[in-house]
Amino acid sequence: MIKKQQILIIDDKAEVRLSARFLLSNYGFDILEADSPVTGLQVLKQENISLVLLDMNFSLDTTSGEEGLYCLKKIRALADFIPVIVITAWSNTPLVVNALQQGAQDFIEKPWDNQRLVQVIKQNLKLGALQQQNAQLQQQTSDFNKKVKIVALSPAMKALKHKLDDVAKTSANVLLTGDNGTGKSTLAHYIHQQSLQNKNTLVSVNMGAIVENLFESEMFGHIKGAFTGADKNRIGRFELANNGSLFLDEVANIPLSQQAKLLRVLENGEYEQVGSSKTKMTNVRLISATNGDFDKLIYQGLFRQDLYFRLNTIKLEVPSLNERIQDIPTLALIFLNQHIKRYQKPDMHLTEQAIQALVDYQYEGNLRELSHIIERIVIMHDPDVKGFDIKAEHLELDRQFNQTSVNNFINNSNKEMPFMTFEAAERQLLRSALTQTFGQTIEAAKLLGISKSAIYRRLEKYQIIAKDYIVRDRESE
Repeated sequence: MIKKQQILIIDDKAEVRLSARFLLSNYGFDILEADSPVTGLQVLKQENISLVLLDMNFSLDTTSGEEGLYCLKKIRALADFIPVIVITAWSNTPLVVNALQQGAQDFIEKPWDNQRLVQVIKQNLKLGALQQQNAQLQQQTSDFNKKVKIVALSPAMKALKHKLDDVAKTSANVLLTGDNGTGKSTLAHYIHQQSLQNKNTLVSVNMGAIVENLFESEMFGHIKGAFTGADKNRIGRFELANNGSLFLDEVANIPLSQQAKLLRVLENGEYEQVGSSKTKMTNVRLISATNGDFDKLIYQGLFRQDLYFRLNTIKLEVPSLNERIQDIPTLALIFLNQHIKRYQKPDMHLTEQAIQALVDYQYEGNLRELSHIIERIVIMHDPDVKGFDIKAEHLELDRQFNQTSVNNFINNSNKEMPFMTFEAAERQLLRSALTQTFGQTIEAAKLLGISKSAIYRRLEKYQIIAKDYIVRDRESE
């Protein structure tokens, strides 16, 4: 059932409110009444109002319109995009001009012409809906128009940032690849900020969240009446991002049936809105991101190779957090400050032992997992305790990392894990993996489920030499 649009009438004369109710109810509107500005503002706070009819002259001040102007100002402060039509008992040009300057959309004189009143209401409802839609679209892109900085203290991120800075100055399409949670959307934001398009909008689209039958409407827009439910025109993402940047997250999830349509607009910038035969042009800088395996998808016939070539003019691999050890302390502090501010908690501090524990931890969820670890501590922290020092045990990392390690060790050794310290268990796991792989470091890392850089770091930490296991194996032969 479609919910009726609610119109609020603020007028101190009951006969005026009754007359408006009888008229507008016949046109399918739900009418709410208020006999004073105070009552009207209360209703506005409690109900989902689509439009306000506001009388400018009340009993306390019947000629100047000061009460009406005061109410109008309060309405604008409460709900900026709700259309307000002011009503005057006689033609008062200065008052009408003042009301329009204060944010009223239109005015009606008493006694009103029924046909004109209905026409003005319908026009302003359409305008209000369009303004609301634009506000929502702007809200969707606002997070991508804030300045971001890249933490690049590690060699892997320094190298990537150098490439990003070079690529951003061009208009080439960029494809960011890497595991989930590595910060690809933040890097897309950074590319836009450093690009020639940075004065215009960056629009983000999660391709995995778009329903297949709405793909064209989302990307190219539609005109009113194009299909059932299309009761008004809709601006597509390509038009919204025109002369700016368009970020396609999870780009590998684009349905095969829609890929040709995307390929066309990338090749020549042309597209049509759903329901229209008029060709439009767009000029966007395309940035894409994925953790999908394109080679596999192309081989399986699930992704067009020509579209892939259009997306990856420049292809950049985003390193995992386990390859960014030097960045972890700074990232942890950034996340801590963000979550403290978000949840309005008192100041907290990471101890050196906690930071070292975060550095030693193996991240399967990358930046997202690090953020969640810090977020959990901030949420659970007692707000009455100020200056809280976060220690290693507060992080509860031992459960998460060592559970994986213990499972791998038990599976590989086929015997019960003996009681030992975490460091001793990790050292034994490394030695066991090197023994089983005859000293092949990369194979040992795969066996343990960690990255190449992670196993090298731990070998150095425990002063384990992989070559020793090759020698031992040969001597045993």
